[in-house]
Amino acid sequence: MIAHSIFPAQCILAESPYWHVRKKSYFWVDIEKGTLYQYSKDTPKPKTWQFEHRLSLVVEGEDDKVILGLDRKIARFDLVTHSLEWIVEVESDLMLNRFNDGKCDAKGRLWAGTLSTAFTAGSGSLYQINSNQNVEKKLSDLTISNGISWTADQKTMYFIDSPTQEIRAFEFDLEQGVLGQNRVVIQVPKSLGTPDGMTIDQDGNLWVGHYGGFGVYCWDPRTGKLLDKIEVPAPHVTSCTFGGELLDELLITTAQENMSIEDLRKYPASGDIFLVKTNAKGFAPNRCKI
Repeated sequence: MIAHSIFPAQCILAESPYWHVRKKSYFWVDIEKGTLYQYSKDTPKPKTWQFEHRLSLVVEGEDDKVILGLDRKIARFDLVTHSLEWIVEVESDLMLNRFNDGKCDAKGRLWAGTLSTAFTAGSGSLYQINSNQNVEKKLSDLTISNGISWTADQKTMYFIDSPTQEIRAFEFDLEQGVLGQNRVVIQVPKSLGTPDGMTIDQDGNLWVGHYGGFGVYCWDPRTGKLLDKIEVPAPHVTSCTFGGELLDELLITTAQENMSIEDLRKYPASGDIFLVKTNAKGFAPNRCKI
């Protein structure tokens, strides 16, 4: 399969693709430009909002609100009134750190990881923020906290710390929000790029954006085998999510960062947003309740 660009966003670092069921829209962010996008097939171009922070993640909140990761803070943003309400901050003593990827579990708790903008090894962590806005560190000594997905039975959480080239499976207690034993289920060869953001389909397979790998790769975490690849005409594929009325479309984000002028001439669609209809189906995302 080959993905086709739906919008020439030319993002420096597009991330956090999200299907908003109620608004029938896709959202994503450009981290470095601090831009939030909302795209509907009914409109010729996305709506955008600008923030004076690095904007790393977007998930659905209550009513017309979305939850954002802005530098080291989590905020609630109203899409109608444009009001911004700060919720929590982490790692205030680590000025180079910021949030990166994040998703909500089936209880509406936000799981969001951090990294150092200097990419210092072991400087990142994974946090859980619950409905009482309590913050709990769940994993530490991470470098680039990235993709998160849960199995349909909510007993396993998959997680990526990108430089390890691994996807790990953690035992997961949904009621308590606790991680248990973990193991490596997929080891990504460096020749295929670096695993970044990911999503899971209804068959339990993982669809992973490979940074430097020109595509989204479908992996079976039960066998560790590569099942499929969606070709993307941009090297740095950052993440993907299922969406659309039937949850059978895959929205794919890409980046321009770390590319030379010559690279950008060779791959001019870098930083654009892509969509492809698949034979798989995903899950509607969980709404955030913090």
